[in-house]
Amino acid sequence: MLETVATGGMSNFNLPQIVLAIGSLGTAAYGVVDITKGFGGGISNRGFGDIKKVVSKFIPSTSEGTASASALALTSVLAALRANWINGMALADQKSVAKALVKLNLTRATAKGMAVAAGVDGDLLTSVADKIASGAALSQQETDVHGRFDVLLQAMLDQGYQRADQRYRNSAKLLAVPVAIALALLGAWAISGSSLTSGDTLRALVGGLLATPLAPVAKDLASAIQAGAKVAQAWKV
Repeated sequence: MLETVATGGMSNFNLPQIVLAIGSLGTAAYGVVDITKGFGGGISNRGFGDIKKVVSKFIPSTSEGTASASALALTSVLAALRANWINGMALADQKSVAKALVKLNLTRATAKGMAVAAGVDGDLLTSVADKIASGAALSQQETDVHGRFDVLLQAMLDQGYQRADQRYRNSAKLLAVPVAIALALLGAWAISGSSLTSGDTLRALVGGLLATPLAPVAKDLASAIQAGAKVAQAWKV
């Protein structure tokens, strides 16, 4: 009799369905987190500080001879980059825009500061800035410094954007956890009402905690469980 009960209980325990349900809860939690973008950028603001930190090393807060309202001023550049970041533009495109805006700020007045930020010769980079402005040809030394500056700028922007992207993704996942738990508890209360037991609450808590990490792999995991069950049944036969 105990064997019959155990068998019946296990047959009612549909693990693939549970995994898919938990994964769907995680997807819903991510959706709720994504809605925060409508309030001043919400969760999308996370990570932009890393980009701002890199760009601010190359563009001074007040460029000599540049009005604060200019499209090349630091405030305007950061506003443009933030708009691209919050809008979710492809990272490669964002880095290209950032690099172009920084290089457009390369002038005699800013060359020394940019040289310090990139770690290249300041006098040669100043000469490069003058010749780019006048259209004169660069010497071999100037070409080498300009190329080195370009590579180092790209590397620093890559670092800033990668850190920003990682910070944003981790923050979104972290925020999705309490949202998933709240949704799970709300669902449990909606189903059970006043008859909600401590066991129901515990299951809702566990489901909410698992929802965020399971969401991206729920379908694959459910399929794997089903495949494993079929293999186990085949062995029994």
